[in-house]
Amino acid sequence: MTPADSKEFSIDELCILTDLPKRTVRYYMQIGLVDRPDGETRAARYGQRHLEQLLSVRRWTHAGLSLERVRELLDQAGQPPTVPGNRAGTVEVWSHLVVAEGVEVRLNPTIARLSLEQTRRFFAAVMSAFEQIQQEDPPV
Repeated sequence: MTPADSKEFSIDELCILTDLPKRTVRYYMQIGLVDRPDGETRAARYGQRHLEQLLSVRRWTHAGLSLERVRELLDQAGQPPTVPGNRAGTVEVWSHLVVAEGVEVRLNPTIARLSLEQTRRFFAAVMSAFEQIQQEDPPV
């Protein structure tokens, strides 16, 4: 686990990152949509797992899914659901890699179910593959 993967947040930081009020975050925890924090009261700390869970719940509820349906989706071990196109006000965290002029890769690690370390490795592999292709076959 890298230091970025072990980043911890306070409830206030988590609410800012997810654009959700504390009351909503606590409600999602109370009904079991989001894991409880490590520690209690003021010592409670939230990690990347909590951030990803809240962003998923937020994305799915903003796409019009009920909390019951969100619970079903979270309980499934399969792929995340396909949600309708982005609606105004939707907040998503995307990683954007510029490989070269005219070559870009966009990735939503939450939807792809990749950790920060896996995302870094993926981007490193893309850069390596691009460089290898350029060395094998020089541009025309």
